[in-house]
Amino acid sequence: MAPPPSANLPLGERILALAQTLQFAWFSGHLVLILCIVRYAFSYLIFNFYSGWARFTYRLSFLSAALTYGIVVYKTWRARQKVGAKPSGGVIGILSDENVQYLGRLTLSTLHRPSLALIWLLAPQYPLALLPYGIYSVFHVATYTRSNVIPTIQPNKAPAGAKPQSNPIADSIGGFVKSYYDTSMSVVANLELLLWLRVFLSALFFQSRSWVLLGVYTAFLRARFSQSSHVQSAFNDMELRINSIVGAQGTPPAAQSIWEAIKGGTRQFYALTDLSKYTNGSAVPKKTS
Repeated sequence: MAPPPSANLPLGERILALAQTLQFAWFSGHLVLILCIVRYAFSYLIFNFYSGWARFTYRLSFLSAALTYGIVVYKTWRARQKVGAKPSGGVIGILSDENVQYLGRLTLSTLHRPSLALIWLLAPQYPLALLPYGIYSVFHVATYTRSNVIPTIQPNKAPAGAKPQSNPIADSIGGFVKSYYDTSMSVVANLELLLWLRVFLSALFFQSRSWVLLGVYTAFLRARFSQSSHVQSAFNDMELRINSIVGAQGTPPAAQSIWEAIKGGTRQFYALTDLSKYTNGSAVPKKTS
């Protein structure tokens, strides 16, 4: 993350310099996303989620998220171009990048023009889909505020060689991020798993375009499983819970057989879609998000 503007500049020039960066656009996208989710949640709580405002904020939430992940992908591409590096694994390596997957998922979910038909928007609303992005955005906004916004507005002008004075607001934000980040990433992983189940139920009832959405989201979740230890933990916890339920005394043998078949089919799907087979054996690095 780029440092804040020089503390020697006047406040107006510091704010202008900050606002002209691509990073500020990234921050703004996350902030707009949070505000849209709050406004949409209000409509949802009063059972008015198909009103004009609700639809507008739902769409704008995903557009904002697409902007933020697009910026990340663009900056990653620019950095690789500067050093002449190429992503390992060719096209498969590019597609296995998590930000590309998030952007692709959003690109299939936000624009509503026929030429850019995007799956989330063509399908019925899935409010649950907003929550993972909202949680990510809270931490991105908090981190950027602590690292860039606060130092821009209240720069530390400690003399050379002196210990910089800490900002109590920045310290509080840092404590919040440190205390709740891992827990929140676990919540995100469970929300993503619940969202898959929600889409699967829609497909069972043959809701409009739900099978297409199920295929796209399954591919996304499969990639997330390869990259995120939190997603892996969410799947493992779910398996343990169901094993406990199915293994209880009095459970019909048919239920146990069905569960074993589901687990076997899932493991076969995992093996068949292992991207490391097609990237010269180089697995995608795991992330803690």
